[in-house]
Amino acid sequence: MSERLKTNNISNEEVIEDLTKDLEMSLQTGEGDFVVNPESTTDENKSPKDKTSKDIPTASNTFNDETEIDSKYEDSDKESDSDSIDETSLKDAEMDLTEDEKAERQVIAEELKRAGNESFKIGDFDRSIEKYTEALRICPLQYTTQRAILYCNRSASKMKLEKYKQAIKDCTKAVELDDTYLKAYYRRAQSYEATDKLDECLADYKKILELDPSHKEAHAAIIRLPPLIEERNEKLKTEMLGKLKDLGNMILKPFGLSTENFKLEQDPESKGYKINFKQ
Repeated sequence: MSERLKTNNISNEEVIEDLTKDLEMSLQTGEGDFVVNPESTTDENKSPKDKTSKDIPTASNTFNDETEIDSKYEDSDKESDSDSIDETSLKDAEMDLTEDEKAERQVIAEELKRAGNESFKIGDFDRSIEKYTEALRICPLQYTTQRAILYCNRSASKMKLEKYKQAIKDCTKAVELDDTYLKAYYRRAQSYEATDKLDECLADYKKILELDPSHKEAHAAIIRLPPLIEERNEKLKTEMLGKLKDLGNMILKPFGLSTENFKLEQDPESKGYKINFKQ
């Protein structure tokens, strides 16, 4: 049995995971112990610090499938080379630039951002992504506030195209540049919820309330999300226990046994788990 099962701080999902690994090892070796509506871009030129809110299946086949949500967005969320930002190359390219040249690039980036905003307003989200990306590739790294806005704006366009994983990455870059950027946290929370990342979503809404205690959507979310998280966890636990039982029965059947011969019990004192055998 995994040593982790003997520890106190372990969730039901981790218990199931460890038991599954034990059964997989037994099978292989014969050994082992038994959306989102992004906020309007009309205020995109404001500072991001503005806090106002507006065969017999194998074990690997059974347990290593992508989740339904991940599969749904897998194709649309693959970041293309045209969207990638190589900040290492940007840093190298800026080493020989004068401050005046960097200022000129900053002005060009601002114009590209405006073009991206205009494209967003008319619903041309692909073009808006292109313009924000062009701006990110020319805007000097020292202009962190402007770069945070560009990443956050680009996330809004990606959300409109249901590229939620990419939007999460852009929002994450935005808050890395400015950890008080409320709008970036809000858009990331929306994207997390769209991809069923409810725990991460709740964490972002809590952060939003730290920045703006009057944020209505965040207040509603911290009431709405916990029951959904609990319901999801219970459903996951039931599904995993069912899969674990099916796998166990396949392994035990040649020996005239089934999972009914084994009982998982939690020690009331140590809170660890043990498996008891019964005829």
